[in-house]
Amino acid sequence: MTDLSTRSPTGLKAWLTNENPESHLQASCGRAYYAWLDFAANRLALLGLIIVGLLVLVAALAPLLATASPIAPDLQSRLLPPSADYWFGTDELGRDIYSRIVYGTRLTLYVVVLVAIIAAPVGLLVGTSAGYFGGWIDKVLMRITDIFLAFPRLILALAFVSALGPGIENAIFAIAITSWPPYARIARAETLTIRRADYIAAIRLQGASAGRVIWGHVVPLCTSSIIVRVTLDMAGIILTAAGLGFLGLGAQPPLPEWGAMISSGRKFLLDQWWLASIPGIAIFVVSLGFNLLGDGLRDVLDPKSGD
Repeated sequence: MTDLSTRSPTGLKAWLTNENPESHLQASCGRAYYAWLDFAANRLALLGLIIVGLLVLVAALAPLLATASPIAPDLQSRLLPPSADYWFGTDELGRDIYSRIVYGTRLTLYVVVLVAIIAAPVGLLVGTSAGYFGGWIDKVLMRITDIFLAFPRLILALAFVSALGPGIENAIFAIAITSWPPYARIARAETLTIRRADYIAAIRLQGASAGRVIWGHVVPLCTSSIIVRVTLDMAGIILTAAGLGFLGLGAQPPLPEWGAMISSGRKFLLDQWWLASIPGIAIFVVSLGFNLLGDGLRDVLDPKSGD
């Protein structure tokens, strides 16, 4: 087989679009290529991908992009408006808001990634187990899920953080605990349509255990729907984390968390609007980016949900 690195763009495209792939790798790359074409046709989804990509890039290059320390105070420069020296102005302690916004991207990614890593597998495990086993296991797991869904996410997260104490780690745990039920519902619905399939019956006849069937054959088929839901939920996770920070229950000073920045800046909102407005704009833009990206992924990975 010809080395891909020596192919021309036309040859590579022909290899990707071959209707009779010669290997599993070629078939997988072809599916990914067609999925990318569908995704790229949605300009709003591309905009969301660019926003999320910039968020990751800014977080990775924060020490290079920041123009000052995000936590060191400078009382001689307090409450300065946006200028050439301070692009987004300074706060009540003289800290550069631009640098705090840049470093705040790290906290934002830290929260959303950890919440997704914790909540999505828990919801996937609960949902697939309930859908596959059915009976009393399904009833118990779904009633527990219903209890969590009965309360607004922010209110329930506030209750957990109040019990655990303020702090970014406790906030992440509280948000994750309140975020898994929708994933469980989706995974259960997908599993109910899969468990009676002929190939699942054939796998059982071969002696496969329930755990092997669930993790080897059911979970992979539910993953695309979970990925879409996680991406769409990122905006809600960011807003919940910002709400906890605004109330003083999330990241603690002097960490440059956007919600906490809005909370400290609201006292100066009438005269120094930039203190609260710029972090609010950052939250809005990033939340919009995740929503647009999630919509695009939904259309590609789960087209039937967009009908």
